[in-house]
Amino acid sequence: MQTVCSDCKGVLFARYDLEQVQQHVSKAALASRVRSMWRYSELLPVKQESNIVTLGEGYTNILPLPKSGRKVGFNHLFMKDDGLIPTGTFKARGMSSAISKCVELGVRKVAVATAGNAGAAMAAYASRAGIESYAYMPRDTPEIIRGQCEFYGAKITLVNGTIADAGKIVDELGVRKSWMILSTMKEPYRVEGKKTMGFEIAEQFEWHVPDVIVYPTGGGTGIVGMWKAFEELEAIGWISEGRRPRLVSVQSSGCAPVVKAFRDGKESCEIWSKAETVAAGLRVPKAYGDYLILKAIRESHGTVIAVSDKEILNAMKELAHTEGLCVCPEGAASYACLPKLQSDGFLDKDERVLLYNTGVGTLYSELIVSQREQA
Repeated sequence: MQTVCSDCKGVLFARYDLEQVQQHVSKAALASRVRSMWRYSELLPVKQESNIVTLGEGYTNILPLPKSGRKVGFNHLFMKDDGLIPTGTFKARGMSSAISKCVELGVRKVAVATAGNAGAAMAAYASRAGIESYAYMPRDTPEIIRGQCEFYGAKITLVNGTIADAGKIVDELGVRKSWMILSTMKEPYRVEGKKTMGFEIAEQFEWHVPDVIVYPTGGGTGIVGMWKAFEELEAIGWISEGRRPRLVSVQSSGCAPVVKAFRDGKESCEIWSKAETVAAGLRVPKAYGDYLILKAIRESHGTVIAVSDKEILNAMKELAHTEGLCVCPEGAASYACLPKLQSDGFLDKDERVLLYNTGVGTLYSELIVSQREQA
């Protein structure tokens, strides 16, 4: 299977006949369609509906955060909550798309390097499709997430080090064992599932996208995917030209390669040494598609920001106490950074700001329990 560019080893994208989509699909037609990410099937890479492997992923709620907004000084604050999605994280979007395409291509074995949540999603969809799955993850991945992967039937290997170290092993073994490697940005189909976040945001805001999207960034598929989605929506005339949101990439101060590269004016990231953070999904020392993340942020006139683990944990607790939301630490980071963005003058109090929660907080029950004990 060809998963990256054969010349430069860069990321491959699926492309569509957007003129045909524009001619034959209308926004009004969506109203009667399935309330999942597959409502946008003409802009997804699976050609035959019978090959779709789905658990009902996508079309998650966008919730107003009036109390939290007032507390941090914003009049129009929202959160899109992918903690409600199958397997508990937004990773289900990408894996539904990728595993469906694997079925269409006749793939029988898949593998991923993961901090945990992508492995669980891969395992769930692979099991539903009858495909063997292998997950390689850091040894210190939260126990509940490791258990989830095994429960869905994946064969787990723990690796000393970070997701980058796991990725090296998977890349080497994948060639020898003829696995389809589904690691972040190392194949063309997960990003297609992730881009449906952008489709949904546009539709749920009645095709007037928010001014700013604040997104927790590890591997960065979400930012790259959403930017691709807005490009495609603009091309078919479903959103106004030049009205895409500004993208904010938030990372942990313990692992912030995108923040550093952006501020240094670089087009790619250096490897972040000694990466450490409570937000496992943000502990990516160097994203494979780092150049695409940086490109999307700059093209959107966005920015980057880093928050501490303490700020992340406080934000988790505050969103639970104030809004009744149990968000993952990565999602909490998108809220934790708001005071800094306001003090920097990047955000105006009357702009529509959308935070993205990528997973449910109960997947980090060990973290929640430890906070309770410390209190």
